[in-house]
Amino acid sequence: MASGLNVKECEASERAVIVAGLPVDLFGDQQLATLVKSYFQDKTLGGEVEEVIYPTRTKGVAYVIFKEKKVAKNVVRQKKYPLAKKAGHTQLTVSHLSEKVFNSVKAILDLSVFQSQVVLESLIMDLKKKIPNLSFSPLGPNGTISVEGSFLAIKRLNESLLSKASSLLEKNKNFISEGRKCNVQSSKNSLHRSDNLVETLRTSVPETSRRGEMLVLDTDVFLYLKAKCKIYETTLSKFHILSQERVNGEVTTIWLRNAQVDSQPDTVRDVRKLFEEWSQSLSVELRKETFTFGGKKNSYRTNIEHACELLRSKYQRVLINFYRTHIDIIGSSSDTYQFKNEVMKLISQKVS
Repeated sequence: MASGLNVKECEASERAVIVAGLPVDLFGDQQLATLVKSYFQDKTLGGEVEEVIYPTRTKGVAYVIFKEKKVAKNVVRQKKYPLAKKAGHTQLTVSHLSEKVFNSVKAILDLSVFQSQVVLESLIMDLKKKIPNLSFSPLGPNGTISVEGSFLAIKRLNESLLSKASSLLEKNKNFISEGRKCNVQSSKNSLHRSDNLVETLRTSVPETSRRGEMLVLDTDVFLYLKAKCKIYETTLSKFHILSQERVNGEVTTIWLRNAQVDSQPDTVRDVRKLFEEWSQSLSVELRKETFTFGGKKNSYRTNIEHACELLRSKYQRVLINFYRTHIDIIGSSSDTYQFKNEVMKLISQKVS
């Protein structure tokens, strides 16, 4: 059976699109493949189709490979395609095979931890020069600043701040005790999911990082990796690695160290590299859909939550995260589309 991975690994990935919402109840597999090809072969809608891959691992989802890259881009731009009456008035949804979801991160930094050591304005200027792809808001009076950019840019920012903190710690041992005081004062808020990246600069962080390895991941990718990929916990157990994880808004920092004194020194580094490779692969494959409750009645929220619970066992590769204001569903592009579509059907609404 064909899969999205087969398409992605071939050279035609940039010419391939995902087509979801096929009327599986009206036609057989071969008929659907022919229908999709003839539909997008129409030059008013698409262009010359090289291949249609169907069936796939996900029911009602096909992969279409066009002869030209520009045709695939044009097809994706419209996104929604209605079928004729004979096809049940079904509406197809098209997305690019390599579509990424986790492409932007916004964080609130509390730079007041540096205030007694450096001029914050100078620190920000240095960061802007080192990471020009980041967008910085004006510095707040209490030392906070908003930063937005790609996940990789935020990762570089976090590493730069950690490096800066470590160098300052070497120069001033009192900085450690100050960090401990800040930690005690902020302990009441430690259970909340915060966007404060500089929380990673507390006392335990530099000490831990010297003994092991640090890894920075997108929070959604980390949650999926830990919840849906058994290999995460299995690898830690197999190589006797201890992990300390801290979620800071959209970024999660993980510290890895050997649990055994006589372990090979390169083991932790190798495990970190493995986790980085898996997370990078997931960041490309995963897509996130969100149900928001803002301004909606309590009954709407209850119905959404109930529908998600009903579908949980059917979509075991989809991660469902419940929050006070919304629900996130994370999985492959086709799985999240189908999941959201079924949720909306269960509550008698259409997917927007």
